[in-house]
Amino acid sequence: MGATGARFDASSLSIDPTLLVTTTRKPVSGGRTKPWFGPERATSMTVARAKLVAPDESRLSLASVGLGDWRLDRVEPVSADVADLVAQAGGGDVLIYVHGFKQTFETAVLDGAHLSDGIKFRGRTMVFSWPSKAGLFDYAYDRDSAMWSRDDFERVLSALVSAPSAGRVHIVAHSMGTMLTLESLRQLYARYGDTVASKIGSVVFAAPDIDMDVFSSAIQRIGPLAGKITVIAATNDRALALSGQIAGGMTRVGAAEKAAISRLGVRVIDASQEGWGIVNHDLFLSNAEVQRVIRRSIDGTTA
Repeated sequence: MGATGARFDASSLSIDPTLLVTTTRKPVSGGRTKPWFGPERATSMTVARAKLVAPDESRLSLASVGLGDWRLDRVEPVSADVADLVAQAGGGDVLIYVHGFKQTFETAVLDGAHLSDGIKFRGRTMVFSWPSKAGLFDYAYDRDSAMWSRDDFERVLSALVSAPSAGRVHIVAHSMGTMLTLESLRQLYARYGDTVASKIGSVVFAAPDIDMDVFSSAIQRIGPLAGKITVIAATNDRALALSGQIAGGMTRVGAAEKAAISRLGVRVIDASQEGWGIVNHDLFLSNAEVQRVIRRSIDGTTA
């Protein structure tokens, strides 16, 4: 899945800095120049390649002291469908990152790059980007946009699990993106039944912004796919505390106690002690131990 002769500890993205992109955002200037895609909802989904510039890891670079960063250089919309794009990229396992609330297209893509490189993923990485206004006071718009995108994300998953060249499909969804992902998995299971289980690898819900009752109801309808889920929760997640207040005081899954989530039949990692910041909502990107948990989940080993 990586390049021939690649270092064992190198991610595929560091060798070939190209992300696959599927997005339900409306293109800006044809999707070929910055900002590429905006916050509005598109009439059809776009498939593209995102070309990145990796941090310079030379001795004298900023990356060598932890200050380097990925950069999005250009986006190339393509006419190929998702399965063909993966086949052209060599097939193998695919990691899909689904972003959360308050994200631009560019920040979503760069977060996907950080995640993939951080866990040293050896396969193709895809970002599914739904229309977010990226504003603090646009929670309702973002939530509706996420749910509006569930049919397109289900089509992405369906194309991948049906493609002969594709290996397993792993998903890491963050915050509000977990609600979209869970709904799409429910639809996918309704279409394929238990036969889809072998094609879905690990499903990681990082800080899921989902009502506990809604989550419980949904996982009861996805059969063996529920056993693929790992929830990364933190009771000191300030963003989810605010989301719970917006939702009428209902605790979000990602901020619930480990025992309460475990009773729903999914694997839970309590990351409350891993966060040292004020918000503690992006530990899957900022905390090395949480990233190791994600890597072990994908590898199929215990955390």
